[in-house]
Formats: sequence, structure tokens, C-alpha cells
Amino acid sequence: MPQESTPQKAEQTGDKKVQTAPSNGAPVSDLIALLDLEEIERNHYRATSPNEGWQRVYGGQVIGQALVAASRTVPEARTAHSLHGYFLRAGDTTVPILYKVDRIRDGRSFTTRRVVAIQHGRPIFNMSISFQVPEEGFSHQFDMPNAPAPETLPDEQALREEWAAQLPEEYAESFNRERPIEIRPVDPVNMFHPEKRPPRQMCWMKSRGPLPDDPRLHQCVLAYLSDWSLLDTATLPHAVSFLQDNMQMASLDHAMWFHRPFRADQWLLYVQDSPSASSSRGLNRGLVYDLSGSLVASTAQEGLMRQHG
Repeated sequence: MPQESTPQKAEQTGDKKVQTAPSNGAPVSDLIALLDLEEIERNHYRATSPNEGWQRVYGGQVIGQALVAASRTVPEARTAHSLHGYFLRAGDTTVPILYKVDRIRDGRSFTTRRVVAIQHGRPIFNMSISFQVPEEGFSHQFDMPNAPAPETLPDEQALREEWAAQLPEEYAESFNRERPIEIRPVDPVNMFHPEKRPPRQMCWMKSRGPLPDDPRLHQCVLAYLSDWSLLDTATLPHAVSFLQDNMQMASLDHAMWFHRPFRADQWLLYVQDSPSASSSRGLNRGLVYDLSGSLVASTAQEGLMRQHG
């Protein structure tokens, strides 16, 4: 794909503006633009969705955009340490999304925000986010599991192009479109012909090109990435896929904790498992490590996985 660059942009952050440098690569430029919300009045932001042929808005997009909206109302020195969101309705890709931020609390160490995403006059998503001033304290973590180096694994994009030959022609273009995310699964799952396996999976992931240095932008990009494969983990023991006509799947909630600084444009290992599925819901957890083995973030999500017929 031809390379292109975007002009410099100024992102409003609290009372300051953070300059975002040009980024090479169309998919990454599109991702930065997707997360660059329009401020329409105080505490109100507007965003659009990419036209990728899907009927619903990707959940990671709403999480990332909500985090951007909240971050715009918080002093620059404070970064998010946790977020908890609920998906209320399917997002419509054809109309803008309005994000309304409530400034719940501004304390000496912590800042709390609540964001509601609205379409057609109704909330489709709400999220609470807590920000903290960086400070030193006790530190420990689970060790990163052994995994093949990302350079030795196939890009999920190439795998999708191979599998897409089995798709109806009207879906092939959307399925094959180059994504801003680069995913390298450790043990790939063929979504067209899934086989039963334990509810665990690992993949390397990062943005497809360099990002500006703003650490809060990297948090928003990782929030976007974190929803990509998490719910699929709960389907693995049952040999089902969201591509099957009789499967109804949707993220119900999403939680995330940021532990240590990281870059979302460098390889991150996403270690995922699903300890339980019941009542048409699957619980999924994730640990995110950087190349040095530091645990940089954790995730948890429950999703609907309902089989019809």
C-alpha cells in the first residue's frame, strides 16, 4: 500500500495542547484520525466510524475514543490507570458518535471521569476512567510466558487473506482490508473451520506504523487493540466462530488496567484465557507484556456468545 503522511495536529489535553507528529502508513494515519475527536463544546466530543463494510461499530473503537474524550479533560501529567465500560447498544457506523464527559472528581492524586457515548439520542456505551499522578511504590508482576518471537510468526492479515477465499464475495473486501493493527497469533485459529481447543491463546500485536510520543495516545491505541481477539478466547472449547450464521456474539463490558509505561507501536504479547462460560456469556482475561517482559496492562471482558438453532 502506498505510504502517506498526515499533517501535524494539535490535540487538546486539559489546558495544554500536545503536538502529534506526522505518522507514516495509511492505516496508522487513519487510526490516529479516528482517535482525534472533534470538540463541539465543553465536555462534548464528536467522532466518526470508518466505512469498512461492517454493520456494527468495533468495540475497541468506542473504548479508545471514550478514553480520548476523558483524557482531553484531565491535566496532562495524569494518565489513566483503570477503565470500566459497558456496551449498551450496537453502534451505527453510518452516523457520528457523541461523547459526553462528566467530570466526577479531581483529587490531589486521582481524577475520575465518566463518559457516555450517544447515537440517535440514546446511550450506546458508558465508561468510568480513573487517572493518577505517577508515583513510586511496591512493584511485582507475573512473569511473561514463553512465546515465539513475533518475527517468526505469520501476520494475521496474510492468514485472513488466505481464509477469505471461503467468504461470500460481498464480505471479502471488508475482511481483506488492511488494518491499523498488526497481529501475529502464536497458534492461529481458522475462524471458518474452528476446532475444539483449550480456552487460551497468545498473540503479538502493535500498530502497523510509528505513533507520536504522547503516552496517553499509546494508552488509547492499546485500548483500541485490546478488544480485537479477547471474546474469541471463550469460543475456543466450543469450536464456534462469530462468522457462523447461527452465532450471535457481542462484547458486554470491558475493563482495563494500565500498570507500566509502554509503546503501542512496539510488539506487545497479549496472553488471553477464558476461565468460564455459562448462560450464553463468556468471561475472558488478558495480560499484556512488552518485549522486555514487563507486564504493562491487564484486561477483563464478558461477552455474549449465543447460538441459535
